[in-house]
This record gives sequence, structure tokens and C-alpha cells, in this order.
Amino acid sequence: MKGIYPDSVHETANGSVMMVNLGDRDALVATDKTLGFRGKEAGDRLECELTHENAVALRAAFPFTAPVRVLTRDRTMGVGDRLGIATPGHIRAFRAFPGVSPVFAQQSIRELTLTNRTFDDVLDAASFAVFREGFTGGFGADGDHLKTPKEVDYALSCGYTMITLDCSEHIRAGVTDENCLERYEPMPELENLYLDRSFEVGEGVRVSFGERAFKKTALIYAEAVRFAASIYHDMIASPSGDRADFEMSIDETAAPTTPAEHFFVASELDRLGVRAATVAPRFCGEFQKGVDYIGDLAQFEQELRAHAAIARRFGYKLSIHSGSDKFSVFPAIGRETRGRFHVKTAGTNWLQAMLLIAERDPELYREVHAFALTAFPEARKYYHVTTDLARVPALSGLSDAELPKLFEMNDARQLIHITYGLILNQPHLRDRLYAAWRRDAAALDALVAGHIERHMKTILGA
Repeated sequence: MKGIYPDSVHETANGSVMMVNLGDRDALVATDKTLGFRGKEAGDRLECELTHENAVALRAAFPFTAPVRVLTRDRTMGVGDRLGIATPGHIRAFRAFPGVSPVFAQQSIRELTLTNRTFDDVLDAASFAVFREGFTGGFGADGDHLKTPKEVDYALSCGYTMITLDCSEHIRAGVTDENCLERYEPMPELENLYLDRSFEVGEGVRVSFGERAFKKTALIYAEAVRFAASIYHDMIASPSGDRADFEMSIDETAAPTTPAEHFFVASELDRLGVRAATVAPRFCGEFQKGVDYIGDLAQFEQELRAHAAIARRFGYKLSIHSGSDKFSVFPAIGRETRGRFHVKTAGTNWLQAMLLIAERDPELYREVHAFALTAFPEARKYYHVTTDLARVPALSGLSDAELPKLFEMNDARQLIHITYGLILNQPHLRDRLYAAWRRDAAALDALVAGHIERHMKTILGA
């Protein structure tokens, strides 16, 4: 419906600024012409497109639309928006759970590449949505899974307030209990600190480093910690205070992070003067995209208890990556972290958007699904999933009314989940999808909000 978004009307010293729905797009309308907006003169006002230039002016004029550092707050959740249209729904969810603080702008370089977007694009979309909805609670911006100094500098230069450093390329693979002794090269400084020593973490948690455990741990993680420390001190820390919240991610590995290994990483970060806001271990079991946890729940809860104690010992929060739809482990996460956590979700919002297409435009959904089947082998190169396409029902055997049920099936969810980038790079699909989402924007907001609210409710036990 065309018209003014009522929560977007903001008075200034010299007039007002608001956002309006023009049917095929949104725009800013400003009667205050002193704020640096660029647009078309329309009588006593400017009609301004939602460009990067105008996003910069918006953040300067209305600071609540600029990202802030939020990880010092107890409960935070990243809700990456790959489409640039999910933030209104996210805002509704966070308003329902004001004790959880959002990171609205959260994207990795991989996601930017697959969607042909930039960090500016992602942040601008969040800022415009925050202004439109009048959300003044503060939000973060996360340069997610960054691997190089160049990528970190890119995110910081765009004003991102959180850096998630992916250390996977500095974590040594293939180290086992059997080969660690022969592969180990002397590390005298670390040996003096950890070899044949035990440490009382607290809360009944104790870790030990016999010869084999120490050498295996040092082989796997020592280089990654040194890399994290160099990035932190060279690019994040400054005499006046850190430039951004810093997270060390060690979750993109094949082998889980044991509590002893987590303690080693945390202790070394502390020794090297790295003030991490969050650390993301690789938990036991599988945190695959778009589906619930796969693994032994009892083992997960036992190890999570130790991981949470280590995080408290060193003064940071646990970060749970690929947190979308992990409903079976959410109660344990809320309980064992004592309500201090950072959970990342992303692709689940894309799935809600595609569920809406299945419900409202089955013909378009069938085209997208058919393309996804052909694109799946390429998409699978980017993600670890155990999808079996043989378990995805043939569309020819499903009525239009049955299409939404595909989103209750793990294999069908993962098929659509990981092919998003290839789908969105097909103009004949992309343009029709965005037109459909705009046409049914209220329904999309409700789906996204309800789904994220379910995440929060389950974690918090509300």
C-alpha cells in the first residue's frame, strides 16, 4: 500500500524526514534540505532514492541508523539479511524480545560474492529499514568470517562495528592422536606454559595437557592464535579503545574443539593481550545449514557446559555459528551460558522468503526449485551439508498446496538454502522474486518475525 511509513516520520530543526512507499520502491522525503540528502525537488521537499550517498547522510543526521558495538550486551543475535529486505521482520522480532540485541548487518565475503553485494549495500539496507521502522535500540554490523587483513580493513572502512576473524586457514588440519608426536616441532615457550600441566577452570571444569594432548593442541591452534593476535593488535586495537568488537572464529574445521583446546586458545589470547568479545568454537556434532542439530545431545550439553565455563573464566561470550533452526540445542545454550550468548543466523530468513513464494506463487517456486536442482552440485562446493536429493520429492507429484511442506523436510530445505546465490544470479528469477516479495511485504515480515521469535523464545525458555 502506498503512503508514508508512520514510524519513519522524524522531525528536525529545519523540517522533517520520512520514508514513503511509492509502489514499486521506497524513497526518503525530506523537507529539511540542510542534511545533505540528494534527490529530486518536489515543491518544498526533496524526494530521495535509497542510494549509498543518502544512507551516509541518513546515518549522520540520525545516529540511531548507524551501527554501534553491541557485543558487550548480555544477549545478542546476528540475523544476516542476504536479500536486503528482511530487517523490518527482524525488528518486529527484537521488539518482542527487547532483552536480545541485534546485529542486523551481518555478511561474509562469501555471501557478498554469491549475491553480488558489497558491505555498503548490506549496511545501507539495514540503516534504511531501521529508519523506516523507527528502531532506536541500537544494532551491530558484523564483517563475518573475514580471513585476511584486506578483508578486515574493507569491513572497518565501511563502518562495521564487529569483526569475525575466521582463522580456519591457520588451523592445521589432519593432526591426530596418532601422528601428533612425529609432526610436532619444539615450541619451548608454550611447553613451559602448558606441557604436563593441569588447569582449574572453575565450576567443576578442569583441563590437562599431557604430552600428546599438548602437542596435538599446539600443532592445531598455535598459528591461528598468533594470526588472531596480529590482526587484533595491528587493525582492531588502538590507544583510545578498540575500533570494533572482535570475535575469533575457530568453528570452520572438520574436527570439534575440545574443552582443553578451547582453554588453550582462550589462555593464549589472554596472554597475548587480545580482548575478544566472543569466541566461536567448533562444537561436537553437526551445525549444518538450515536444519536442526545433528548429533548426541547429551555429549553436546556436557561439552557446552565446559565451553561456557571457559568463556566466563576469560571474560567473553560464546558465539554459536550456523545457529539457524538449531531448536533442539537452544535450551541448553540459554541455560549453560547463563543467558550471555551470541547466536548467528542468516540463511533461515532466505528460507522464509522462499516459503512465502511456495505459498503465494507456486508457479514461480516450481521454476526456482527446478533450477536449484541443477545448481546444487556447484553450490555444494561452498557448504558442508549431507543433503540427499533422492529424499526430495519430485515436484511433479506435488500439488501447489503441498509445496510449502517441502520446507519441513531437511533435504529440501538445504537444497534451497545453499543455492541462494546461484538463484539470485539468474535475472529472470531474481526480478520476479523481488517483485513478489514486495507485493507481499507484510506477509514476509510476519514470516521472518515469527521464525526469529521462535529462535529467541526457545533459547530464553520464554
